[in-house]
Amino acid sequence: MDYAKLVAEALLQKGAFKISLSPLFTWASGIKSPVYCDLRALISDVSVRESVVEAFKAMKSDWSQVDCIAGTATAGIPWAAWLAEAVKKPMVYVRGEAKDHGTKRRIEGALTAGARVVLIEDHVSTGGSSVSAVTALRVEGGAVCDEILAINSYQLAKADAQFAEAKVKVTTITDYPTILTVAREKGTITEENEALLSDFRADPAVWAEKHGLN
Repeated sequence: MDYAKLVAEALLQKGAFKISLSPLFTWASGIKSPVYCDLRALISDVSVRESVVEAFKAMKSDWSQVDCIAGTATAGIPWAAWLAEAVKKPMVYVRGEAKDHGTKRRIEGALTAGARVVLIEDHVSTGGSSVSAVTALRVEGGAVCDEILAINSYQLAKADAQFAEAKVKVTTITDYPTILTVAREKGTITEENEALLSDFRADPAVWAEKHGLN
């Protein structure tokens, strides 16, 4: 099954991946972007949810080599839970930052030192939060974590560099180019706009100014 295209279609249909050249979206970093991704829109659709979990399962031929599934807080938690249930593995989740009270831990759930962990993300942009979660699993949890599975990625060079430095492999169900291709096939964008949107990946920080957009 072509999960990449199936999930890309679902992202567009459910409004989880939005495209707009006017006005542009403003990311938390201040970057002016023609796209915005919020995969929480998928968790309420049972059919899409099942497809995503099946796609995650298909990413590994042997889940017996995995001891635990970890989810990133908050958006990765439901996907990690559904996948952990599907492959019958324990699950933990990683907070974005340590609690300022109680145990002050970032990792919630029972994690054994040396456990082989796969981290589940919903969406990867610059990769910073993903690498931070991997570091927490390794340092605080004593786990072996060198693999991330995600639903989607913008495939930005900055993210690739961070993952390479952290020595972690990232595999996604679908990606930015696939979503743009599906959007053009569905008539959501023109071929000209597809080229314009594709250029966003080259240097997001200057893309809007480069193309005279705001």
